[in-house]
Amino acid sequence: MWQLVFGVRPWKLLEAWCKFLTDHHRRAISKDTWAQLLDFAWTVKPDLSNFKDDAMSAWPTLVDDFVDHQRKHNAANNHSSNTEINQACSSNHRLLKRSLGPDYRQLTRRARRQLQRAGVSQRAVQAVAAPPAPAPAPRNLVSNVSEVGIRDAPLKPLFPDEPPPPKEGSPKLRVAIVGCGLAGLSTAVELVDQGHEVEIFESRPFIGGKVGSFVDKAGNHIELGLHVFFGCYHNLFRLMAKVGALENLLPKEHAHTFVNTGGDVRLLDFRFKLGGKDIGAPFHGLKAFFTTDQLSALDKAQNSLALGTSPVVRALVDPEGGMRSVRSLDNQSFSDWFKGHGGSQGSIDRMWNPVAYALGFLDCDNISARCMLSIFQFFATKTDASRLRMLNGSPADRLLRPITDYLEARGVKIHTRTGARDMLWEEDEDGRPRVSGIRMTTAGRERIVKADAYVAALDVPGVKRLIPEDHAWSKRFDVFGKMHRLSGVPVITVQLRYPGWVTELGPKPEKHGKHGSNPAVPQRLSSDPADPNAAGRGIDNLLYSADADFSCFADLAITSPVDYYREDQGSLLQCVLTPADPYMPLSNEEIADRVHKQVLNLFPSARGMAPVFHSVVKIGQSLYREAPGMEPFRPPQKTPIDNFFLAGSYTQQDYIDSMEGATLSGRLCAGKIINAVPQLAS
Repeated sequence: MWQLVFGVRPWKLLEAWCKFLTDHHRRAISKDTWAQLLDFAWTVKPDLSNFKDDAMSAWPTLVDDFVDHQRKHNAANNHSSNTEINQACSSNHRLLKRSLGPDYRQLTRRARRQLQRAGVSQRAVQAVAAPPAPAPAPRNLVSNVSEVGIRDAPLKPLFPDEPPPPKEGSPKLRVAIVGCGLAGLSTAVELVDQGHEVEIFESRPFIGGKVGSFVDKAGNHIELGLHVFFGCYHNLFRLMAKVGALENLLPKEHAHTFVNTGGDVRLLDFRFKLGGKDIGAPFHGLKAFFTTDQLSALDKAQNSLALGTSPVVRALVDPEGGMRSVRSLDNQSFSDWFKGHGGSQGSIDRMWNPVAYALGFLDCDNISARCMLSIFQFFATKTDASRLRMLNGSPADRLLRPITDYLEARGVKIHTRTGARDMLWEEDEDGRPRVSGIRMTTAGRERIVKADAYVAALDVPGVKRLIPEDHAWSKRFDVFGKMHRLSGVPVITVQLRYPGWVTELGPKPEKHGKHGSNPAVPQRLSSDPADPNAAGRGIDNLLYSADADFSCFADLAITSPVDYYREDQGSLLQCVLTPADPYMPLSNEEIADRVHKQVLNLFPSARGMAPVFHSVVKIGQSLYREAPGMEPFRPPQKTPIDNFFLAGSYTQQDYIDSMEGATLSGRLCAGKIINAVPQLAS
């Protein structure tokens, strides 16, 4: 029985233990070695719930494999046995610890004994993954968050007032949040700042929702989408400033870049100077549209006619009135509205379709005019709204970890691999329903979570599973019934790592490109380390294309270098396939091959290079489908159930389904809870 449980005969364990005690050269297993072992366990057996179930039988083999892996790794890299280990415990370490719960300590003791038996000491083990990125400077926590907020917000309703500090002796709530994306995290930050007790439950092994990322077994950071921060994302900037993550944003040149067939690169350039001074909104936008060479002269004239008769003009003098006019256009597609106001199909094909795909994963025929014109209004009225920023590295490390560190330092508990199965509810004396608990499942074990208030911070398919169409609430309350009219859009995110620089711009040749001006040609990575081209250059911005199935893409090795740049490799293109419906049935290899061929069509000088790595992430329902006429079906954050609230970018808010929309929805949701504290506490 002993051998079955511990994988070793008892006298062998005693012998190893005695040897350990008498060998004064033996060092205890370090925290770093343990963290590396857990990283190895994650890569070999990522399903941690199953890992927990069969740990008794699988653990000895897993440790042996780890030891063999480390010895081979050390031999291959000629590492000295005296190399110091300085890799910090990884996020996988924390995820496994959370997943195993009380069994973590028992498993730790068993692993340490086996590692010592195998002769693995602090000085003999090298990191499994690639060396960590350079540590960022200490976080600068911004206490006055208004510095990144209201003065620049396009509309005051888009930036809620700060809640007043809680009064001394005011009741404190227990709040359970289902979903650990930006909406749930935003809600949690607002509530803990008011002194409430919060627990967050996430069904995945990692947090972040649609903005999440994880590290695969080879050390690659895999994202669930391409994340770009517009200058009008003031609620998100406020959140990042509060947790010390704002410094992780890298501003890009104030121009939107379109890549056409044959390496023909065109700009929608908002940079505008007169007399050495920067000229802002709305004139920088007029300059951008009048001078762009992405459109023909006729298309630009018709484009100006359409935008000149839009609610955007009213918004310049009456932002609130302009937004009311924009909201009234929800029943029309952008194509119908645009062409009805004199716009051309050429403008849609060459400019607005790529932009629409990037914003809502839909083309102009299928996206609401409200969605597109909302963004146009923000761009027209605020100079910085159209300027893009990107994280300097992966979302998990550069955006999400600072938020979770902030929350956990204030007592918030975050449970991963814990899914909500259904809600328990009861009726009061007046027949009004009230949530009495949520049934949660972790590794096959159920428990009931009790709280004063409950928040569903889920995406559209998630909240529809929690409150199905045949649920009593869906039949009784319009809010829940209408919600089932919403649906998500499929999207596929593809990463391609190349041995050279795909988007690097070299000298412009004499011959004119397809659209009439000199194309910029990307250069391949030089093998000569003395060559400056080997340093890693290219287009440091978000890229759009009207000539590929991926509407937007970026070279993360350039835009987000902390986690994605590698000295011995080149571009890491991250491409977003929309619409993804035709690609969903295809294998990952076929998808990657098709995307690679389209990359070569856009950058012909990259021909001859083949990807050295690819990843494909499919999401069946991502952003909610912002089709014409869907606005009335979006639910408010406060529901007819007194202690049940909603957060998520699909809920009622004037931003599109985006990171900013999710963050704003969390603030609005928290505000509803804070206003209801006396009622909820009673």
